[in-house]
Amino acid sequence: MTDPLIEIRGVHKRYGAINAVDGIDLDIAPGELFGLIGHNGAGKTTLFKMMLGLLPVTSGEIRIGGQAVRGEAFRQVRRSIGYLPESLALYDNLTGLETLHFFARLKGADRSTCPALLEQVGLAGAADQRVRNYSKGMRQRLGFAQALLGSPRLLFLDEPTNGLDPQGILEFYRQLAELRQGGVTVVLTSHILAEIQQRVDRLALMRNGRIQALGTVAALRAGQDLPLTLRVAFRPDGEAALRQTLDELAIAPLAASASELRFTCPRQRKMAVLAALAGLGPAVTDIDVHEPSLEDIFLGYAEEMAP
Repeated sequence: MTDPLIEIRGVHKRYGAINAVDGIDLDIAPGELFGLIGHNGAGKTTLFKMMLGLLPVTSGEIRIGGQAVRGEAFRQVRRSIGYLPESLALYDNLTGLETLHFFARLKGADRSTCPALLEQVGLAGAADQRVRNYSKGMRQRLGFAQALLGSPRLLFLDEPTNGLDPQGILEFYRQLAELRQGGVTVVLTSHILAEIQQRVDRLALMRNGRIQALGTVAALRAGQDLPLTLRVAFRPDGEAALRQTLDELAIAPLAASASELRFTCPRQRKMAVLAALAGLGPAVTDIDVHEPSLEDIFLGYAEEMAP
């Protein structure tokens, strides 16, 4: 097995009596796209900052690339890390290009790469505009460009699509896919769960400073055993047969229209239900099967863990 790139062992962060991070154990593999989700105050950003060495841990240990985050050798490792915070402070009087030059000097990155990075994030035409004139989405793109300075091998992205329009979000994830093909590891948080559920390799659900669930979306979905939702379209003369079949299956429709029925069924009965519907022949004209979304999974775990 590949050694983990990030190793977190027994990590706590306390502020007085408050446990912001309360005993985290976690491994993240090289090349992985890993998601952290949770309600506001769950500890996601605090964990991010400890992994970056911006906050000291109260107890426990974090190692990245085999080096302890609190150790002297981590200074060199940090040069291969890019970070986009949820709220990036920018100087409004600087242009986009001057902003990247500023961050490049801080990071010791090659300033000559800045124009290409602005083009990569779609800001080449605004390179000489003052940041004060940038929209929220443009500021977010500029923040992503600064995270890419120095060709990092590890990216920490905290709510990276804030302010981006749908096209900008698609372009952002296209670029992440290209970076991952080059071996870059990505750890991100997002409140837009539908946006990440098809894109992350694994995710951790945090609550009250702890990891309450960890795995692939499919594994977390199976752990909740949430029902499937089916939408069945039928011919006008097929409604009676469809309703009789559902009665025999002990399934009650949730909603109905002149040409459709919607209902849920337990996952373990999926094939039996589909076989029964197929047996209706031309009476059924279409079937849509909807898996529980990541938001459904998140809410399911949140309800399960509520005090």
